[in-house]
Amino acid sequence: MKKSFVTIILTLVLAVIVSACGSNNANNSSGATNASTEAPTESPTAPAEVTITHSLGTATVKSNPAKVAVFDYGVLDTLDKLGIEVAAVPQDNLPSYLEKYKDSKYENAGTLFEPDFEKLSALGPDVIFIGGRTSEAYEELNKIAPTILVSVDYASYAQSFESNMKMIGQLFGKDAEVAAEISAIQTASADLSAKAANAGKALILLTTGGKISAYGPGSRFGIIHDVLGFVPADAAIKSDTHGQSVSNEYVLETNPDILFIVDRDSVAGGEGTQPAKQVIENDLIKNTNAYKNNKIFYLSPGYWYLSGGGLISAKEMINEAAKAVE
Repeated sequence: MKKSFVTIILTLVLAVIVSACGSNNANNSSGATNASTEAPTESPTAPAEVTITHSLGTATVKSNPAKVAVFDYGVLDTLDKLGIEVAAVPQDNLPSYLEKYKDSKYENAGTLFEPDFEKLSALGPDVIFIGGRTSEAYEELNKIAPTILVSVDYASYAQSFESNMKMIGQLFGKDAEVAAEISAIQTASADLSAKAANAGKALILLTTGGKISAYGPGSRFGIIHDVLGFVPADAAIKSDTHGQSVSNEYVLETNPDILFIVDRDSVAGGEGTQPAKQVIENDLIKNTNAYKNNKIFYLSPGYWYLSGGGLISAKEMINEAAKAVE
């Protein structure tokens, strides 16, 4: 009897121990399952989407968009500098330094003024960048893909330019590269501005079809005054998109010490085209200080007229303007 009683007691104790072990194992298994089903934490430095507000609206774009359509040569210039591939561009009137985008591997997306909506719909881009020349097509383009107007505000050129560049850096994960480029541009601008302040009065002219227009502070070429520090020969020039139509007599009367010339005809063509030098260097303008002192500078229209506001063009524009103080 004693032996049977001991056996019963040992059996009960063993059952309790086994039950306890099973309970512990079940609890441990439950903890492991909960941990494995928790959602992974996303990196705060790599958002899945970026929301961009621009003057025509708001666009929400996934980070590092793969298919990019570009209708602004300043943006194309910037993406090229950053090594970011594009899928579609208008291939007419490309600046000479961006002519590689005429290759057939890039979709010819129409023109800056008339996008090819059919091709773009078939392509299915992730984002479309446009400039002022394409702004009237914004609503239709925005139906195809998130569309962003990236234009430089001439009234606050430096701030606008830097904001555009930082937006592109954020969208494509190129913040550090963009910051380095902006820093170099700021340094070059400041160096030139210090010299330009004492270089004399400057006048900016655009030639087209044998006619001339003047541009002053706050205009599309106003960076020369507003950022690079050249004193305007006439501070009252209207900051119209197409400049203020002027005569040779006006130029002589204004008598600038420096003339900066943009030859529109050489990149845009049109009726009555004439080389800028032929238009400018006439008997009246030859009497200005600028001509007498060999201070007439013909700027590259590819940078100044077609693709201003890009990382490459910004540096080249500074370099060209700097020749006036050498």
